[in-house]
Amino acid sequence: MKALRRMGLLASILTAGVPGIAAAQDQIEVTLGVLADMSGIFSDIGGEGSVVATRMAVEDFMKRPEAANFKIEIVSADAQNKPDISSAIAREWLESDGVDALLDMPTSAISLALAPIVQQANKVALLTASGTSDLTGPVCTPNSVHWTYDTWALAHGTAEALTRQGKTSWYFLTVDFALGHSLERDASAVVVEHGGSVLGSVRHPTATPDFSSYLLQAQGSGADVIALANTGGDAINTLKQAREFGLIDGGQSFAGMLMFLSDIHSTGLDTAQGLLLTTGFYWDRNDATRTFAERFAAENGDRMPTMNQAGAYSATLAYLEAVAEVGSPEDGAAVVKAMHDRGTFEDPLFGPTSLREDGRVLHDMLLVQVKTPEESTQPYDYYKIVEVLPGESAFRPLADGGCPLVQ
Repeated sequence: MKALRRMGLLASILTAGVPGIAAAQDQIEVTLGVLADMSGIFSDIGGEGSVVATRMAVEDFMKRPEAANFKIEIVSADAQNKPDISSAIAREWLESDGVDALLDMPTSAISLALAPIVQQANKVALLTASGTSDLTGPVCTPNSVHWTYDTWALAHGTAEALTRQGKTSWYFLTVDFALGHSLERDASAVVVEHGGSVLGSVRHPTATPDFSSYLLQAQGSGADVIALANTGGDAINTLKQAREFGLIDGGQSFAGMLMFLSDIHSTGLDTAQGLLLTTGFYWDRNDATRTFAERFAAENGDRMPTMNQAGAYSATLAYLEAVAEVGSPEDGAAVVKAMHDRGTFEDPLFGPTSLREDGRVLHDMLLVQVKTPEESTQPYDYYKIVEVLPGESAFRPLADGGCPLVQ
């Protein structure tokens, strides 16, 4: 276990404090653990960028009067996209290293494994990079905060828009793990609800290099929409190979059920143009998001933030504000309750934001369309905002999730 920690733990990268803080015994000491994909196909989505965003949030919090007696440390590790490795790191962090809150957690399978571990330790899971809506459904916990997006919101935003356009027959190309299954399940329900039909699906392993056989099956279905229930490097490779095989201009529409700004950047506008997708954050939405994005890019190799990285910033800030309200990070459930009791507040990146009792954070979601190369005026100028979906309707109704915490 110690050997694993030496490999996975990148180091304590920040200890924040201000001159003249209270005596040591009065200090509120907080340790944040960013458990992200640092080296795999989701590293551009979160990775070191999630560490940067977390550090920015700590820096901004430490400028406030209520932070005068805080001492904050950040540790980070490579989740390697493996639930068993992530669980081992999380247990050591929580049991031996004094970590109070975990962030990112890059796959649904990892988050589903870690949520009960965090609950048992009575700390906080800030689920900023996880998709499955089950995290606020049957497996919700009083210690979990699902921040950025979920499969229900993504499915309803994109699938409803396309079915309204008359594209009612669907075929799913699905990554074979929890996220993909949730995306296909939630989007299929929307398609059927709106009078459409699902003609079939095919599942592929994570990090698949060759999508040719899957794409040919999707093409052969004759479906109006080929839905990509995958993400990161898999979604990028799917679209690039679809372009090579002539499917992009072949009459069928492609729908990105979970795509990120970094995916569009890697895919290129020539291939991704016209793609409709739903996102929780876009850097060019308003002055506040642009200011954050420019600062983030300056610290992250000129790369604009994805919604997961924006989620890491906002979740960290909200968590620290709740710790200040409670006076300690020790009782994680009490900190989450303080976040809930705050009601609706104005988040600097997501706008009006609130936390429901099932752990679901409500904020606007954005239905966007990828620009053509001619419409884009600068790097990362990739989206046209088609519709703003208010948080109250963008996410699954509270009564429909099956969360045992909901009375």
